Amino acid sequence: MKNKWLKTLGAAVAMSISASALNAETLKVVTDPSFVPFEMMDQETGEMIGFDMEIIAEVAKRAGFEYDLNTMDFNGIIPALQTGNVDIAIAGITITEERQKIVDFSDPYYDSGLRVLVRADDQAVKELDDLEGKKIGTKIGSTSYDFLTRELEKDSGVTPYPGSSDMYMSLMSGAVDAVFYDAPNVGYFARTKGEGKVKTVGPLYEGQQYGIALKKGSSWVDEVNEALASMKQDGTYKTIYEKWFGPMPDAE
Repeated sequence: MKNKWLKTLGAAVAMSISASALNAETLKVVTDPSFVPFEMMDQETGEMIGFDMEIIAEVAKRAGFEYDLNTMDFNGIIPALQTGNVDIAIAGITITEERQKIVDFSDPYYDSGLRVLVRADDQAVKELDDLEGKKIGTKIGSTSYDFLTRELEKDSGVTPYPGSSDMYMSLMSGAVDAVFYDAPNVGYFARTKGEGKVKTVGPLYEGQQYGIALKKGSSWVDEVNEALASMKQDGTYKTIYEKWFGPMPDAE
């Protein structure tokens, strides 16, 4: 009798779990196709991989939603959230007051900033002020573009690119004198494909924080925040972070 009861209970639990999985809402998630090491295409599998990709997969599992992932140029991501064409975006998106007026953000999940990248043999550029009057590559719709046009008196040389790979290739070919962009992306390129060809210079500018962006009024903000908090508490976040960036900095 006991075994029969346990089998019945087990079947009921399995049916409940199966029903929950079937009832899980499927959200439309979008990311940038080329913001290494946060998101990038695995050339062998055709799958998107990277820090952000592992973060959103774990968040979705803990928050209780399924998702369809698509890519688009970064400058189209916030408008896509505004129009409701997508539900969630994760693409190294800096939390700003202007963006918070039109989309919702999760709690910050990554601390960042902006950095200057120049060719390895460039001895003239040591910091941002040295870029006055020079040709500077950055990304369309990014906070780095906003920063340059705001801070440099002569911003006519600021050239926005749709993708980060385009501006890096322009730097190495001599089409621009420097790249100014998010520090983790700039640093990753300097350590990998750009090793020996480019270098980072100067300090970290404008400390920033990345957040997961959701369409305004989303009912998933609390669940996403709870998922991020639990990941940090149980060490999952640390494991993912150190896979892509090395040892985590000590908490202040």
